[in-house]
Amino acid sequence: MAVSVRMDPLLEKELEQAARRLGQTKSQFIIDAVERALGRKDPAQLYHRVMEEAAPYRLADPALPDAAAQPRSTGDRVREKLRAQHEAHGRDWVAYQDARKKGVAWVPDDEDAAQ
Repeated sequence: MAVSVRMDPLLEKELEQAARRLGQTKSQFIIDAVERALGRKDPAQLYHRVMEEAAPYRLADPALPDAAAQPRSTGDRVREKLRAQHEAHGRDWVAYQDARKKGVAWVPDDEDAAQ
């Protein structure tokens, strides 16, 4: 069934923008709003249903192995290496700034070891 609604042009522009942000048509946006207003689409109810369905997968489940006992993934090792490099660069920056304040030449640690 078709329904025609008259609204202020500024309100219609806001409607268009909001629908575009959500990737919906204006009609679908209005239908969703009416369903929520009538209680047919309750976000809290959806949240509770999803949480109930996900309950068997909780991390505290004793049937699951301990996360610390599992081998580290490649992603974890890469993150650790990147974190260490980031910290080293930070230390180098501080050392460079200290040397600059003292007016001396600064040589990175890895170049010290090579000489």
